Amino acid sequence: MIAIIDLGIGNLSNVEKVLHGNITDDPYDIEKADKLVVPGVGNFTTAKKRLAPLEGTITDFIDDGKPYLGICLGMQVLFGYNEEGDTEGLGVLEGGVKKIKDRFSPHIGWNTVKFLSDSELYRGIRDGSFFYFVHSYYVDTEQIMIGETEFSHRRDKKTFPSVIRSKNVYGTQFHPEKSGEVGIKLLKNFKEIGGEAR
Repeated sequence: MIAIIDLGIGNLSNVEKVLHGNITDDPYDIEKADKLVVPGVGNFTTAKKRLAPLEGTITDFIDDGKPYLGICLGMQVLFGYNEEGDTEGLGVLEGGVKKIKDRFSPHIGWNTVKFLSDSELYRGIRDGSFFYFVHSYYVDTEQIMIGETEFSHRRDKKTFPSVIRSKNVYGTQFHPEKSGEVGIKLLKNFKEIGGEAR
């Protein structure tokens, strides 16, 4: 069973439709799930408050080696510090979340993802495929970055991590549930991924 956490600010119906998961905020449902997906858009501080009762459940789930997929805000909450409201995340992953400079922000629309390493998440998806983004913050990490995206403003360019992986933890800055066929394929690939001990 795949548990999909309801932060109250995600596009849950499309994720549920592809994964046939169970939308829940019940710790018991999460504990007995095989995989966990946390989608989200919006304010980091609000999301962190929503997750507060589930922090221990989520970290235990990840420590058990079961696959976790964080989508946009659901990925960002895994890191320590966050420049949005100076709110601390779960600290599961090293690094933090930084604000996109004003001339680039917000980053909304379709953009390509360059695959930096092989991953089961990419199976059957062409390198350089377009995915849909909507965000004003990005994760500041290089060690676990397996996909990157570039945006530009006039002649100024910025590259940021758009896909991360740390053992059984996966994250995407883009929204696969809004990214058409390639996004559906990515979610289906996650559904087939097995657990991995940390």
